[in-house]
Amino acid sequence: MAASVVNLRSTAEPERRIDISKLDFSNCPVRDVMQQINGKWSTLLIECLSQKPYRFGELKRMVPDISQRMLTQTLRDLQRDGYVEREVFPTKPPSVEYRLTELGRSLYAPLAELLNWAEANHQAVRAARVRFDQSSA
Repeated sequence: MAASVVNLRSTAEPERRIDISKLDFSNCPVRDVMQQINGKWSTLLIECLSQKPYRFGELKRMVPDISQRMLTQTLRDLQRDGYVEREVFPTKPPSVEYRLTELGRSLYAPLAELLNWAEANHQAVRAARVRFDQSSA
């Protein structure tokens, strides 16, 4: 049985605003922006922070298989790119809260569509991998 592809949009294909023949791939703005977003943990953390601001420990509990070091680094990278802001509260010990910035929220809208598509089409992708692997063997 062939896996079906789920179409989440009833409208036509999205239109790109860039003439790909005029792109300078050595200095590609799309690759530059996507480099951080496509990290193993970035998408998951953006998904978490889309709900509400969270403290570091709460994020760590939400993503238990991320190391403390990797959580810190990913949050710093997301902060550096302007998607996340960090607020330190003057408590003892100091508590820190992370939230999406306006730029981060604007990223989440198209990212949510991609996440929905991935979830809806996961089985079709897995079936395609199995078919490919079987035909390559």
